[in-house]
Amino acid sequence: MKILKILGYLFGLGVVMAIAGVGVVIYAFYEYGKGLPEHTELADYDPPTVTRVHAGDGRLMEEYAKEKRIYVPIEAVPTRVKDAFLSAEDKEFYNHGGLNYLALARAMMTNTVNYLSGSGRRLIGASTITQQVAKNFLLTNEVSYERKIKEAILAIRIEKAFEKERILDLYLNEIFLGYRSYGVAAASLNYFNKSLDQLTVPEAAYLAALPKAPSNYHPVRHHAAALARRNYVIGRMFENGKITREQAESAWQTPLEVIKRDRTEVVEAPFFAEEVRRELVDLYGEDGLYESGLSVRTTLQPNLQDIAQRSLRKGLISYDRRHGWRGPVATFDPESPEGWKKNLEAVELPKGAEPWKLAAVLDVGKKEVAIGMTDGVRGKIPMSELKWARKWLKDQRFGGVPSTPGHVLSVGDIVLVEPVLKTSKGKDYPENTFGLRQIPDVNGGLIAIDPHTGRVLAMAGGFSFARSSFNRATQAIRQPGSAIKPFIYLSGLDNGYTPATLIQDTPFALDQGAGLGKWKPGNYKKKFYGPTRMRVGIEKSINLMTVRLAQNVGMKTVVEYVDRFGIDDKMQPVLSMSLGAGETSLIKLTTAYAMLVNGGKRITPSLIDRVQDRRGRTIFKHDVRDCLPCKVNDEWNNQLVPSLPDTREQIANPDSVYQIVSMLEGTVLRGTGRSIKSIGKPLGGKTGTTNDSLDAWFIGFSPDLAVGAYVGFDNPKTLGRREQGASAAAPIFKSFMEEALKDAPATPFRVPAGIRLVRINAATGRLAGAKDNNVIVEAFKPNNVPSPTFSGVGEENDNPLLSGNDLLNSEGLY
Repeated sequence: MKILKILGYLFGLGVVMAIAGVGVVIYAFYEYGKGLPEHTELADYDPPTVTRVHAGDGRLMEEYAKEKRIYVPIEAVPTRVKDAFLSAEDKEFYNHGGLNYLALARAMMTNTVNYLSGSGRRLIGASTITQQVAKNFLLTNEVSYERKIKEAILAIRIEKAFEKERILDLYLNEIFLGYRSYGVAAASLNYFNKSLDQLTVPEAAYLAALPKAPSNYHPVRHHAAALARRNYVIGRMFENGKITREQAESAWQTPLEVIKRDRTEVVEAPFFAEEVRRELVDLYGEDGLYESGLSVRTTLQPNLQDIAQRSLRKGLISYDRRHGWRGPVATFDPESPEGWKKNLEAVELPKGAEPWKLAAVLDVGKKEVAIGMTDGVRGKIPMSELKWARKWLKDQRFGGVPSTPGHVLSVGDIVLVEPVLKTSKGKDYPENTFGLRQIPDVNGGLIAIDPHTGRVLAMAGGFSFARSSFNRATQAIRQPGSAIKPFIYLSGLDNGYTPATLIQDTPFALDQGAGLGKWKPGNYKKKFYGPTRMRVGIEKSINLMTVRLAQNVGMKTVVEYVDRFGIDDKMQPVLSMSLGAGETSLIKLTTAYAMLVNGGKRITPSLIDRVQDRRGRTIFKHDVRDCLPCKVNDEWNNQLVPSLPDTREQIANPDSVYQIVSMLEGTVLRGTGRSIKSIGKPLGGKTGTTNDSLDAWFIGFSPDLAVGAYVGFDNPKTLGRREQGASAAAPIFKSFMEEALKDAPATPFRVPAGIRLVRINAATGRLAGAKDNNVIVEAFKPNNVPSPTFSGVGEENDNPLLSGNDLLNSEGLY
């Protein structure tokens, strides 16, 4: 009887405690459930994902993200990957309603025992995948009972609001797995250089081992722990019937190896990519760029980009070598107890020096220098590879050619070297022969544009992006010098002049006002040609003819043309501006030349063809022309390709523009750009050199490609007394065009219907006679074709021979 009373007492106590427990749970759910984040917002949740920028051929160029995540919808996640994560994290996922009560009770008991024993151990959890979604999306990472209660409440609510597949979708795309990887797709690439569908069982198991603590299972730093955890997950997959015994045994035996993400197919165009990044920030903001998962197709042509980078680098190195050796990267004491190798290892490879290597000078002989490198390789630098290293002097001057290696290097020097295989005469060098190298102090840029669309096909903004991200193709604002002249001449051609009009080339001066003295422009070579055809003025880049033409046309007209072509919208209407005293950038000037070769139609340089959001919808495109036939025919049935309307604005007379193109072709054939002639393709272009040779330019074109090259110091200083556009910039243009047009046909420049091509005497500008030898074909407009009696002095137009007296009467020039 007494026992029955005790049992009844215990039963009653149990009921009371159960009711109290239920009450506590209800109270906790009520109390902690107030003010929780709204779980329904997960229905519209789009995880921050990587914006990927692609070249014109589709190859990856750059990625931008705060979190390296690649979103993959759950239906595209392989079953093997899902099985691995469910086995590791929540095998009852499809059977519970948000909480695993058995695991939860076990965790509570363990935590209580640990607390009462005073062990101080960290609280353990029994979180389901749903609870992890609640924590990752809606709560903090705080370790407390309060957070666990909130997590449980939210998990139950989430289970009631969403299907299991949506919950798993959120989990697999949000979870952090180390290596800057958010989500399983990014982790698959970063750990194994594979897409999800290529993962093996052991690889999927390793990724599933990471959610608890990625840093604790680092595959290199904590390899043993990582391997044990991976093998545990494989065992769980086997126990849960997701893989066979054979698969498990094979997976356990597989080594855990990380494969570095392959970037060989990534297009390297850092200056271009940075311009695109800035443009995307302007369009969509920082969050839009780094979180929206945009897919950006750019205008870049990788083959041309490679050529551009090589050509610019080659040209800058060539210029730099002409101006002498500035000394070693570092030096060390040859008697140092650490030895040469330790001293060499202590020196960091300068940024931008790749693929060159550092070497220590070990011995200096009469005909060669012995060097050593950190990888143990020993080599020689022969005297033939040191001849260029004349001593650098102030203002880019240089000393005499060194006669012995000791005039250049000393034991203890640390220098940059590169393997060389052949001598300048084509003979083979012995193995382990190296050439002395030096990072150029000068810099520059190159840009290539499609003249018909404005699409930027290649852009090299400097010698090395790692060394300086400043983009000389877009950000450097410098004086164009003589590269501005084609637009001065164009203003004359649009106002009655012809390429055969004679312009006086004699000295004069301009009174600049009280106390300012006289401005006395001169020609570069200090020669004067007298009355000279307009064509020769641009081919030989004659300053005095250009100033006289600008004076006669009027600087207000000249300024309007320069502004119209987008070169300089702040040019002042003063005569010195006609010689390029204003300021512009390489991209602006090259675009202006592109508008010459395309017939005088306005284009805007563009780097982005199309932007798509994460769901593939096009949200931006550069070409906004409406294709009506495309809307009518939504299927391809071998019909003709639709013809899109030409909406480009005509900003100059196409006949005048062609005359300039023809004159610039003459610059390549006979003038300051004649070094380009050997390419053997129809090309036009113009050199540009500013006062004191601070800047050097060559801007030119083929019928379907406009290219600009610029060379100068970032902190302006002279390039050297003999340097000019023809010596510093033209070789870069030539190197690019030689390779870019190597397999292209020799397409002639397109001649407008209104142009008349006439044979004239190159010296007089008169129609060529039967006995004339110096004959060229000149381009005339129909109303300006010279008559048989034309003297070249302007009878066919309203512009007489320009002389010093003519200018004196109007502006005080003489």
